[in-house]
Formats: sequence, structure tokens, C-alpha cells
Amino acid sequence: MRSAVLHEAGAARPYADSAPLRLDEVAVPSPRPGEIRVRIERASLCHSDLSVIDGSRIRPLPMALGHEATGVVDLVGPNVTDITVGDRVVLVFVPSCGSCRACDAGRPALCHRAAEVNGSGDLLHGPALLRAADGDRINHHLGVSAFSEYAVVARESVVVIDDDVPFDVAAMFGCAALTGIGAVLNTAQVSEGQSVIVFGLGAVGLMAVMAAAQVAGTTVIAIDPLPAKRDLALRCGATSVGAPDAAEALVQALGSDGVDVAIEAVGSARVMESCLGLLTRGGALVSVGLPHPDQAISTQALQFAGAGKRLLGSYMGDSVPARDIPAYLALWRAGKLPVELLHTDTRDLSDLNESLDALADGLVVRRIFMLR
Repeated sequence: MRSAVLHEAGAARPYADSAPLRLDEVAVPSPRPGEIRVRIERASLCHSDLSVIDGSRIRPLPMALGHEATGVVDLVGPNVTDITVGDRVVLVFVPSCGSCRACDAGRPALCHRAAEVNGSGDLLHGPALLRAADGDRINHHLGVSAFSEYAVVARESVVVIDDDVPFDVAAMFGCAALTGIGAVLNTAQVSEGQSVIVFGLGAVGLMAVMAAAQVAGTTVIAIDPLPAKRDLALRCGATSVGAPDAAEALVQALGSDGVDVAIEAVGSARVMESCLGLLTRGGALVSVGLPHPDQAISTQALQFAGAGKRLLGSYMGDSVPARDIPAYLALWRAGKLPVELLHTDTRDLSDLNESLDALADGLVVRRIFMLR
């Protein structure tokens, strides 16, 4: 099968010239007990893929990238009884084990075992299965490796969906939707009448805008340096939009001492610091973006005990995928989450390297790839 493999991180831009992702011929693996094989139909390009390529997220190489995708079950391994060949599934990049401290607490997005195997390039039920033509190991990306024609994944890495969901829509629900919508509804638990500001209008930030806008009576401010993304945020339900230097004025225009919730989807320590300054007393900053590990925040410590402000980390939107993906798809069906607006276009996998440049420059929101 074709598989997009990263052999070295830190390639120079433009990526269209340095070509960090190589389409290799990789042996199609077979599932072990507890695993299934999925024929990938659509896979989306996400900033988390880019962060591995540019070296911001250290992963073992070589690695077959891609973690946001949808497809059809092609083969079922032993001990899997609730999935059948032909089921449509959304792939999830945290395959919760169900028995660690986080899973027992009802927080599968923070599964300890999943964090371990995702970091090592293995799968939940065993070592990496992907092999190059010469037999050398290729690591899995977040238990998925979706930029491949087939993916063997843990049963816990998929959620079955109805056949009526178009592949181009379903592809965005395994990462962007879980992360952005979950940050609003699960982590921040935005309630009726609150004010929300979202920094960074990529797919995750725009999903957060949509989610906040469907809560009754909310005011939603969307911030991004690119006018096209601000225009898209208005179509997604934002009340007002602006460039980063306009954020303070837009908050002051609310006639209050700050916003109730700030969603930081840029991945910048400086933006996180700015967000804290825009919060009202008792407000919450939700950190969703992935800053470089070298970045650190510096802020007045008294904001927390003195003003009751909260800094909340949100990984995968604190989601429970088996619960949340069907719930978010129901909101989509009801017209409350117009995720189609985020679909920039659909390309062949051969356009991946050029698409990395487009994503880094903010020219696309969700570029989706056909695998066949």
C-alpha cells in the first residue's frame, strides 16, 4: 500500500521542495487480537501532523503520519465482537485502555497507556506492525497512521458511525471536532449567556466557535490575523471578529470587565498570557494549542487565588469519543455545527508536501485527502 512516511524531522521550507513526507510502498498489516483493519477513505491534514514534521513534537522515526480520518472496516481481528466488516468508522487518536487511573475516572482522553504507546509509535495491543519494503520497522502515528491506504488500529481507536455521514464530513470528527467542540462543552462547560473569545481560527478554533455559538445567548469573539479566517468565523457563528491587536477593544465593547472563557488554539505561550489578561474574575482560559516545548508562560500568580481565574488544559477536548462523536454528529444533522464550511478541498495523497506549506501559511483550514 501507499503510506506517507516521515524519515527525518526539521526539513526546510518550502516543504513542496524539501518533501519531508515520502510516499513509500509499505506492507499491508493484518490485525492481531483486539485490532481491526480499516480501509481509509478520507484523511485530513492537521497542525499536529505539521508539529511532528517541523520537530515541535518529538516522535520516533520513521513514522507513517496522519491521525484524523474515516474509513470502512476491512478485516476484524480475534476477540473483536462488536465491529463487523463494512462498518463505517471515525478513527480516534487516543485509544483508551479502559483500566488506568484516567480511564477509571471517566477521562479516556488522558489514558496513561495510550500516552505511552502513542509516544513510542506502537499500538495499544502490541508493538508497531508497519514494515518497509526491506522489513524495517515504521512507527505508527498516534495509533492511527491515516495517510495510508489501510490502517490496523486498536478496536478502542474507532467509533462506528451511520452510513449517511459523508466521508468528507466524517473525516473531521476524529480530531478537530473532538478537540475544538470538546474544549467548549467539556472542558470549559460554557453555559447560557456567557462570553467566549477564541484565539486561532484553524479547524480546532473554528470548531470551538461553532460550539460556543450553539449555546443559547453566548457572545463569541473570534481572533485571527488572517481576514479570510475571520470571515469564515462569522459564517460559523461568531458575534464579532478581529485581528489580535483588536482583541482588547472587542472585549471592552462587551461592557464588562472581561470574558468568561478564552480558548487558546494558536499554540503560543504569549497568546496564553494575553488571554489571561482578558478574563473576568472567575474566568477560565482553556489551552488547546500545542506550543513548542521550549515555550513557557509568565504571568502574575495572584490572578488565580486573587481573582479566581483558572487555567485549564484540554487534550482532545476532554472527550469521551464513543459518547461525543455521535452527539456532535447529531448537532451537525440539526444544522448547529456546519462543519462543511471548514472543508477547503479534497486532494490526492501525492499533494501532501505542498499542502504542508498551505497549512503552515494559513491558506487552508481542512484539506482532506482521498486514499484511493
